[in-house]
Amino acid sequence: MTRWGWLPLAAALLAYPWAVAGSDSAAFLQDMGALVLLAAISAAAWNILGGYAGQISVGHAMFFGAGAYMPLLVYQHWQMPPLLGVPLGIAVSLVVALVVGFPTFRLSGHYFSMATIAVAELVRIVVGNWDFLGAAIGLQGPARARGWYDLIFRSAVPYYYIFLGVLALLLLVAWQVQRSRLGYYLRAVRAGERAARSLGVPVRRYKLYALMLSAGFTSLAGALYALKTGFVDPDSGLGILVSVQMIIIAALGGAGTLLGPLLGAMILVPLQTATNTWLGGSGSGLTYIVYGGVIMLIARFEPGGLLELWHRQVTARLARPGEVRHAA
Repeated sequence: MTRWGWLPLAAALLAYPWAVAGSDSAAFLQDMGALVLLAAISAAAWNILGGYAGQISVGHAMFFGAGAYMPLLVYQHWQMPPLLGVPLGIAVSLVVALVVGFPTFRLSGHYFSMATIAVAELVRIVVGNWDFLGAAIGLQGPARARGWYDLIFRSAVPYYYIFLGVLALLLLVAWQVQRSRLGYYLRAVRAGERAARSLGVPVRRYKLYALMLSAGFTSLAGALYALKTGFVDPDSGLGILVSVQMIIIAALGGAGTLLGPLLGAMILVPLQTATNTWLGGSGSGLTYIVYGGVIMLIARFEPGGLLELWHRQVTARLARPGEVRHAA
């Protein structure tokens, strides 16, 4: 996308809450917009590791959960503003990334993915049985705002713009990563670890950099989720569906692309809500069906995601006039 091509997208995102304000379901649509942005933040954070470096982690829920639990933990036990728990959650996620990354990055391919699932499920089980973290009941934030620092709003619009600002920051960081040495090294790792290593790329070190950067932003997404909902339990913060959603959103839009996670979130989150409404379901069973169907469609028809399909169609249309002139 060109420099000026960002302007229509930015304008549309900024105007969305006010564009739907006059409709009968304005509150629902504004809340949906906030959820789309939150899902895009999570998927874009996963994309740094899974898309750019090609390391398919199915355990990112442990970083999301770290960010979601810490703000509510500092309120539950010490009555401190949940906002103070956000940097604590990021710090915990970075430590976890270091502890998990060193041993698991000795593995590759589906072995690495299986290891991340195992670690994330172990974390979920431990948290679900730890009374200090609320065990299976979970943690709850303040019921009403004691001040602006609790970030409790009646409308979804303030959350929408907070999420939009975080997403803009994350996309800016990802754009800088793409253009930096880290981005070149990560793409080399994705293309082939042996080849990258033979060219002098310190593979494990740069995979660890990508994991820590990804974990930090995923934790921030978890903190935003907790601040908005005011509640977290082992399933909502650490369940495997949290990780699966990140992967599918990034893959649907285009893993390894800058705007792929945002496009995927714009499609999948409303689709999931609509199917739950139309089919009368709200549990994880129907969600698994939706996710499974999306996975099959992506794997069968467009493994590169919708952005790759769009780029291919545009390239073909632009090449067609030139081919006609050449033939003439």
